[in-house]
Amino acid sequence: MSDSPSGPPSRPSQADLDRYATLFNQSLTLRHFGAHLAFPEGRKVVITLPEIRPEHRGGVGSAAAVNGGILAALFDLAIGTSGALVDPSRRCATVQLSMSFERPVTGDHLRVEAEIDSQGLTLLFATARVYDAQGRMCARCQGVVRLSNLPWASGESPAVN
Repeated sequence: MSDSPSGPPSRPSQADLDRYATLFNQSLTLRHFGAHLAFPEGRKVVITLPEIRPEHRGGVGSAAAVNGGILAALFDLAIGTSGALVDPSRRCATVQLSMSFERPVTGDHLRVEAEIDSQGLTLLFATARVYDAQGRMCARCQGVVRLSNLPWASGESPAVN
């Protein structure tokens, strides 16, 4: 993914992003958590939690709302994987998150969407939002991701298990 003198850096192919998502979705971590990663149209990260389970709940002292720690983990996943939108073969890591929980996340499923706001050579800045089962925005996050020139240890994906 090199910079072109006549324009912005090239983007990874949808096939490369789909392969990255497939490998990550097969990891024990995402399967255990129940989350699914996708890169629709190669322009954003979408994390879905198609079934909110009892262990995801407990926010605001109720059995109905999703716990804030679960939302923080989903924000970390969404912001952290936004580096794949630049180059899915490079290691990257979340270095900062700033979250705002605005309303309880209730219902039986949720969706997180993240997009890159801006990027430099080694840092990118992204924004993510959590939407409840009714499509209402419930929480937002801004984050910073560090891009490395090193390939993933597995060769294809950040998933280590």
